Amino acid sequence: MPWRARDFVHHPLRWRASRSQLKRDPLGGSTGLRRSMPTKAVYFLAVPGFADWEAAHALAELRRHGKYDVQVVGFTREPVQSMGGLTIQPTVALAELDPADVAVFILPGGDRWEQQPVERALVEALKTLEARAVPIAAICAATTVVARAGLLGGRRHTSNGLDYLKQHVPDYTGSAMYVDAPAVRDRGLITASGLANVEFAGEIMAELGVLSDSDRAYWTSLFRGGRLQSGAA
Repeated sequence: MPWRARDFVHHPLRWRASRSQLKRDPLGGSTGLRRSMPTKAVYFLAVPGFADWEAAHALAELRRHGKYDVQVVGFTREPVQSMGGLTIQPTVALAELDPADVAVFILPGGDRWEQQPVERALVEALKTLEARAVPIAAICAATTVVARAGLLGGRRHTSNGLDYLKQHVPDYTGSAMYVDAPAVRDRGLITASGLANVEFAGEIMAELGVLSDSDRAYWTSLFRGGRLQSGAA
């Protein structure tokens, strides 16, 4: 079958015969890396004005290659509108969250995190998840949320810049552990710059063991580089 560029983009790992001897299935998964169905779900926090693009890569690949179910968490079950105008229906309210069912808890950015205090219920939920060793992933302005919740202490982390964290979290004291990198993963906490949605997805996949190291690196190079390899189309 000839390679088609549109198939390669939609299923970027499907046609990697030249880079891997693993057999690929029709849905883009690797038969050599096939996973059993996860028993936990990915939980994504959707609040009014959330940055809808920042976790899009992560959610898509966790569903497609990780076979994870995705649940949308809201402060309530009322629909919320994203920064881009998408209306999202939460499947669970924050108060209903069961840590035992959470594979990873993802917090996208949004202007609200820079403009108002973090809801106490969210801080308590994050602390509970951390205590249960549940991975937590925050990108862009959501890094201020995990900072305010006290989750950065003793962990390497990143954000939209060190000065950004200091500005928005006055009691931030983690400068010594700050890493000037697109995304950082340390002991179950993933943080990323708002410009690093691709790297953010890669670190979440690494945390959950989705795809091999080489496949994740290849995936990242595709979506960060914006070019198909020669001969792929």
